[in-house]
Amino acid sequence: MSKIQVGFLMSYDYELLKKSIPPVYSKADSIFIALDKDHKTWSGKTIEIDPSFFTWLENFDTDKKITIYKDFFYDASLNPMENEVRERKMLGQKMGIGNWLIQIDSDEYFVNFKNFVKDLRNNDHYLKRPEKNQVQIAGFFINLYKYVEGGILYVDESRNQKFATNYPSYQTGRNTRKRVIYTNNLVLHECLSRTEAEIKTKFENWGHSHQVNFKSFITKWRKLDHTNYKDYQNFFYLEPEKWKNLDFVKGNSISEISDNLEYKSLMPSPLFLWKKNFGQWFKFLFK
Repeated sequence: MSKIQVGFLMSYDYELLKKSIPPVYSKADSIFIALDKDHKTWSGKTIEIDPSFFTWLENFDTDKKITIYKDFFYDASLNPMENEVRERKMLGQKMGIGNWLIQIDSDEYFVNFKNFVKDLRNNDHYLKRPEKNQVQIAGFFINLYKYVEGGILYVDESRNQKFATNYPSYQTGRNTRKRVIYTNNLVLHECLSRTEAEIKTKFENWGHSHQVNFKSFITKWRKLDHTNYKDYQNFFYLEPEKWKNLDFVKGNSISEISDNLEYKSLMPSPLFLWKKNFGQWFKFLFK
């Protein structure tokens, strides 16, 4: 049987892998962690990695599923997004065509990876001749915005994200621009729920670094707390209106936040999924 291959990109926020790897570990056949040989980010900056992380990784990997895949992922002639796409393609090839190729970022925590694997297995027929039958399997992000007193602010509407594909022909980020199959799976995305310094590091080094205005974003981010977040709207860092409203949930850790979130209200409805999937089927019917 084809394998469930999970890939992570290791960079400036590598410590978050301690939270993103455990939820997928038991149901993954293999896990690959891509790390630039020179410890370069997509923007060409050098990161330092505490050796204790590798000790943690070795101790955690009791089933010997994890491989650290080192290569030169930074190319000075490319912009950050082009470097991101390049690394994702290289990682996808390393994981092996003919398997389900899942890519998860360090700050993404699956709520029910077992269910996601089940959805992948229901689509195993796409693993035959994958280059000619390219698909992407999507779930939905719950975007975490800012830790505040007693809990966290998060975007009150889940948004789709592509996590798996049968063929890694990425065009932007994880998007291959091929047919998408939407599934009812949620992922907590610790996108901006970091310190101001950590957000600055992220904005300077990720694939969107050449697109984001840090000053403009951080001015609003600083103002928000658990008492005033309802007074503001439009929070996304690229096109603000895409994240229209925030909500608040109690919790001082990811596990507490996950326990307290009302997932039912954030999950897409069966009708919504049916419409999205029918639209994708029809769109690619004659392509």
